[in-house]
Amino acid sequence: MRPRIAIPIPTSNNPEYNARSWAQYAEAIRRAGGEPVEIPLNLSPRETADLINTCQGVLLPGSPADVNPHKYGHDPIPECNPADPARENVDELLIQDAHNLYKPLLTICFGTQSLNVWRGGTLIQDLSPVPVNHSAGRTVAVAHTAAVLPGSRIGRLLSKEEAPEQDGFLRLPINSSHHQAIGIPGDGLRVVARSTEDGVVEAIEGGQDQQNPDAHFVLGVQWHPERTYDLSPASKALFERFVAEAGGWQPRAIHASVASSS
Repeated sequence: MRPRIAIPIPTSNNPEYNARSWAQYAEAIRRAGGEPVEIPLNLSPRETADLINTCQGVLLPGSPADVNPHKYGHDPIPECNPADPARENVDELLIQDAHNLYKPLLTICFGTQSLNVWRGGTLIQDLSPVPVNHSAGRTVAVAHTAAVLPGSRIGRLLSKEEAPEQDGFLRLPINSSHHQAIGIPGDGLRVVARSTEDGVVEAIEGGQDQQNPDAHFVLGVQWHPERTYDLSPASKALFERFVAEAGGWQPRAIHASVASSS
């Protein structure tokens, strides 16, 4: 069976963006061997939980909204986009499910920021356009380069041809479509890629078991690999690895907290 991957609708208020954007994530998951499952933003928590329970992996997509800054202890600045509470609520349910059951979790752009805040981290509410235009947008295939740690989850997916090593890092060309970024990484999250020009965080990883990093697949990227599935071997490999992890996922054994009486 193809593993089912839960993907929330990106926004609660922009149908045009949703139609264009969600289809790209879904197509990347299908081509990588998975079955995308649409998670609406207007269901009850119980209905959402029932739908999530049918899935073996979670993908949190991008969004034009920004995470509510009050959730990480900041007041919003004028450059901060309005929050989307419905999307944030569903993200939190999905992240909680993935963490409770060790389901593979892949997050992209807004989804990565959502994960970081849920794990207790902070965000930079607006990035200066100099020296890197992080808001380049979906029409720019390569906006800048990310320096990736070779031994990281994503580093192990890269080829020397696409991401040659320089000064101990793999230099991966990436697209860019965001104006916020991770500030302080959340609990247990490790920065594994940064922009080579200004040090902006481009990828994080870190599952529930810090003593055994490979026990739980959690990877967040700030760029959009779904847009470059055909152009970048790294993008294709990322989705294939995520779907393979979901395909191998098994529910965790539940043990009684109190031993049975003899």
